[in-house]
Amino acid sequence: MASNIPTPHNSAKAGDFADTVLMPGDPLRSKFIAETFLENAVLVNNVRGVQGYTGTYKGKRVSVMASGMGMPSIGIYSYELFNFYGVTNIIRIGTAGMVQPTLKLRDVVAGMSAYTNSAYGRQYGFDGTVCPCCSYTLLSKAIDAGKALGANVVPGPLYSSDCFYDESAPLGKLRDLGVLAVEMEAAALYMNAAKAGKNALALCTISDNPFTGEGLSSKDRQVSFTQMMEIALDIA
Repeated sequence: MASNIPTPHNSAKAGDFADTVLMPGDPLRSKFIAETFLENAVLVNNVRGVQGYTGTYKGKRVSVMASGMGMPSIGIYSYELFNFYGVTNIIRIGTAGMVQPTLKLRDVVAGMSAYTNSAYGRQYGFDGTVCPCCSYTLLSKAIDAGKALGANVVPGPLYSSDCFYDESAPLGKLRDLGVLAVEMEAAALYMNAAKAGKNALALCTISDNPFTGEGLSSKDRQVSFTQMMEIALDIA
């Protein structure tokens, strides 16, 4: 719906975004992906410093744009991309804290579903507990792409929290329910995709262990993130 663009958050024009958008949280990581992996990348949005680029990867037209932190932020950007800019697929690429002890640092978790403590789903007329799911097509492609790259991609439920510093300490209970990892964006992305009839997937690299305090160094994070980016680009 071109009449709805540009928006207060996105200065891109109709057609500026590819069918698939990779969505890291950090605008600087969006810039890194564009400069490292995309050919002929063009900056299509820089409102509030939330950088969006479109270029090609192995001959495919691909976009990358940051989401910011938390469900309210990714909720805005993904809603506009799905409903105003005609984007079909959004792949979140971010970090997560491990909940299951069977995971290791650098593992890539593919969120089949996303538990949440957020009220984001109430806008869609459902007041119960919502646990939205990813696109199975994107999920299966990501697992295959991970195998080809030698990455350990683990599918399962995520927990999308509204609180980074959560005084209710829910991770022990979530571990008993089989939740793999905690992050802050997937649930809102999945709900927006479901309502729009579009596709979404969250790929999250395990960067830390909230139970032990163990975490990746800056150098290790760069290497691990690169592998996750390649998986997302391969399925774009």
